[in-house]
Amino acid sequence: MQKSTTLKGLLAVSAVVAMFSTAGVQAQTQPSVAQKDAAGQTGSNAKLSAGDEKAVKDMAQANINEIAAAKIALNKAKSSDVKAFAQKMIDDHGAALTKVQTVAEQKGVTLPTEPDAMHKAMAANLEKQSGDAFDKMYMENAGTKDHQMVLSKLQSDAKMIKDPDVKALADAHTPVVEQHLKSAQQMSEDK
Repeated sequence: MQKSTTLKGLLAVSAVVAMFSTAGVQAQTQPSVAQKDAAGQTGSNAKLSAGDEKAVKDMAQANINEIAAAKIALNKAKSSDVKAFAQKMIDDHGAALTKVQTVAEQKGVTLPTEPDAMHKAMAANLEKQSGDAFDKMYMENAGTKDHQMVLSKLQSDAKMIKDPDVKALADAHTPVVEQHLKSAQQMSEDK
């Protein structure tokens, strides 16, 4: 019961963080577009630097990978807490992917559409598992390791991003990924 209450509390905090992050992205991107339009430029068609384009593609890939793994977890997880975590990943990463797709479309960036090779292999391994073994593998890989990797990449990319719309995306994604990582780590500790 305590574990379930703790998870619900963490998920509620995640939802609030995601809500405020969304408002921050909207607040940050609107003036940027308005300023470009006022200057007579079509900022939404501005070509991104190679680094900014890679950052957009990386954000999309991370979201696609998380959604794919979470869909497997919804079907195979034994624990209701793991299923709740998976649903949160689908909801949050689905919303984040939509925002990335919008910016990518404005900037003329073609995004990946399926999990990368490493995550396809992870999905194949997850499919072979069941019960507690599945829950453990999903939470260790998609829950903790992936979020650690994505957070590190977001933080390093954010220092190099030049485009204000891409920067706003990275800045908005970071606290959500941090919260997902904390939730995954908390669930692992409760086991």
